[in-house]
Parts: sequence; structure tokens; C-alpha cells
Amino acid sequence: MAIDRNETFDVIVVGAGPAGAATALRLAEQRVKVLLIERGIAPGAKNMMGGRIYTHSLERLVPDFRERAPLERKVTKERISIGTGNEMTTIEYSYQDSEPNEESYVVLRAKFDKWLAQEAEKKGALLVSNVQVTELITEGEGKKQRVVGVRCHDDEVYAKLVIIAEGSNTVLLEQAGLTGPTDPSTMAVGVKEVYKLKKEDLENRLMLSGDDGMAWLTLGDMTSGLLGGGFIYTNQDSLSVGLVVGLEDIGKANRSVDDMLTAFTSHPRIAPLLKNGQLKEHSAHLVPEGGYKSMPKLGGKGYLIVGDAARMCMNLGYTIRGMDLAIESGMCAADAVNVALRDENMDRVGKLYERQIKNSWLRKDLKRYKNMPKFLATHPRIFNEYPAFVNHLMRDIFTVNGDGAVPMMKKIRRRIGDIGLFTLIRDAWKGVRSL
Repeated sequence: MAIDRNETFDVIVVGAGPAGAATALRLAEQRVKVLLIERGIAPGAKNMMGGRIYTHSLERLVPDFRERAPLERKVTKERISIGTGNEMTTIEYSYQDSEPNEESYVVLRAKFDKWLAQEAEKKGALLVSNVQVTELITEGEGKKQRVVGVRCHDDEVYAKLVIIAEGSNTVLLEQAGLTGPTDPSTMAVGVKEVYKLKKEDLENRLMLSGDDGMAWLTLGDMTSGLLGGGFIYTNQDSLSVGLVVGLEDIGKANRSVDDMLTAFTSHPRIAPLLKNGQLKEHSAHLVPEGGYKSMPKLGGKGYLIVGDAARMCMNLGYTIRGMDLAIESGMCAADAVNVALRDENMDRVGKLYERQIKNSWLRKDLKRYKNMPKFLATHPRIFNEYPAFVNHLMRDIFTVNGDGAVPMMKKIRRRIGDIGLFTLIRDAWKGVRSL
């Protein structure tokens, strides 16, 4: 669908990912005239993520999503693995009964994003796909600069407010001088492959049944000692497998990210899961990793920033959160806009949005874990020395031979000596404090 350059809107939302679609849906429900622009052929076509969504925010946005959303599997099994070489130590936790607001599901973004954007369209938002916003239209300079619309190559569209949900690549914001250049230390490169499998093979190999699913995170030498780790998520009849690797030091690695992913999928503990699987998708994308301390100013004259563009993502090592933060930020932005439109004072919208964020769980969670990105980035031992320590200790514990038994404490002391007792205590203390 083409954009009518003579038409004006209350709000233009740039990007139809979870943040942008949630914003447009919430606004459309209040009869706000909103245009939702997506550069992909369809929403979700250019998005990449592992595939897990915590649904507490989605439930408030679309209460009956369980009956209508394209969900793959409900996560009822958690795995965390530490790998080195061909060894892997795994912790597994499984559960069945969880409160509705504690549920999480695996989704495929190409399906989910399209569905959520169509929900906004059903409520009255105008969804336009396969159109790229090439520039934000601004008036004035310096402190008087105001965003008044968007330029899509030769077309210009104007609105009272532009909400920027362009994702991790904040090209539009940087181009307009509304945020500084991206700091590589706050970003990571994510690569993912999707392997189609027979449903029964997937379930048998991972001991799943019905619509039960699994989220599996790994760390270790699969990222060549760099900040990052691997992930596996179970879809209905496929597996999403990938790696996230810190961007800043990626050039120092002795192999490419794609080579790291190949080594990961070839690991003796991973490869059997993919046996006879058909590779259906390979994608790569920038991922925000800086958390609270990397967030830009969230709004100004004529614009607001939501989702990944606002660096709203959390990697805590044992779980990764992004979609629930994106949806929440979209709802906060929409609620702020509704108040500003009602009061006919759009100059207040930035402060109203900041207040909405401040009063929500979103800011509390981001602030609570604000030190985790720095801890992970400044402690490379987590990704090289500690995986070897854990696996060698497990090998010692479970090895039985004809040389005679070795006391357990002696085995533990020997491996602690590889790291250093004080180093181990200091890193553990800093890690606990960052959580």
C-alpha cells in the first residue's frame, strides 16, 4: 500500500516490531490516527531473535492472545550449559504449573510480528509494509529542533508525533542528531539458524510432549572466549539455534561468528539434536546488550523512542529479555501520547513518557540489573577460564579408575587452584552484586 503524501496523522510509528506494533495497537484502540511503517515485505521479515517472549505485558495488551497469537511452544523446561571443548555441564529445571503472568512462549518473529501488527491494523491503524523511512523530517535547529514527519525516499508524511521503533540500528536517530553514534561495547552480533525437524524427533530428543517447549542457554568456548553465548529454542517442528557475540572485540577472535555457530551446531551434545534437520533460515542482526546505562534520552520535541532503539534489552546470563520490554515501552509511549492529545499539549509528551517508564516495572528491572553488562564485559574469565574449571571439576568428580579414590575436597582444591581462591571469591561476589 502506498502512502498518501497529502495525508497527515496524529502519530507515525517507524518500525512494526513488537515495540512499534504494540504502540500502534494501543493508540488505535483510543481512535488515534496512526500510521505504522515497516521496511520489510511484512512485519517480522527483517527481525531476528532467539524466540522467547515473557507474556505478562502481552497479556495486558491482548488479553486473549493465547487463543489467537501464533505461539510455538510454552516453555516448561529450562537448561543452562557450560561448555569447553567436547565437554558440557548442564543444569536443567522443568515445571508445568505457572501463573498466567509468569508464562513464557517460544515464537517465530516472522509469524508473531505480522500477527501483532495486524491486530493494530484491525483496530484502525494504517499499516504500510515494504516502505523504508530514509530520513526524519525536522524543523528548527539546536534546542528548537522538532521532528515533524518522515521522508520515504521521495515521499513526505507529517504527524504531530513520530515514534521511533527502528530497532538496534538507530540510523534515523543518529542521522537526525537525536542520539550519538552507537557504542560498540554496548552491542552484540546475533546469528541464528532454524532447522526443520519431524515433530516426533524434536520431542523425543528433548523429552518434550504436547506443546511443551524448552529454552536452552549456553556459555563457554563456543564464542572463542568473547562475551556471549549460545541459545536453542524449540518451535513446533523446528529448532532455533544461534549465538550472540559481543561486537566490540569480535575482530580479536580467531574465527568468524559464522564459524563459531558452525562449531556450536557441530558440538557432540548439540549435533544429534539437529540430525536429519533441514536448514530453513540463516540470519544475523545487531542486538543491544548495554542495558540501563546505554539508554539514550527517550524523547524530545516531536518524537519518542521505544524498544531496541531505546536499548531496552537485558542479558542476565541465565535468561535474555527483550520482547516483553519492547511491548511495555510501546504501551507506555501510547499512554503518554493519549494524555498529551487529550490535553492538546504535545510538548509534554516526552516528560509524560519518561514518567510512564519510571512508574512501570520496566525501569525498575532495567535499573536493578544495570551493572550486569559491565560485569560480563570486564570478566572474560566467565567465557574462557570458568567453563574449563567447571567441566574439569565435573570430570574429576565422575571419573573412576584403578588408581584409587581421591578425596572429594582434594579434587575441588586442585581445580580451585587453577583459578585462584581469591579470584574465585572476588568474581562470585561481584557477580552476585550485579544481580
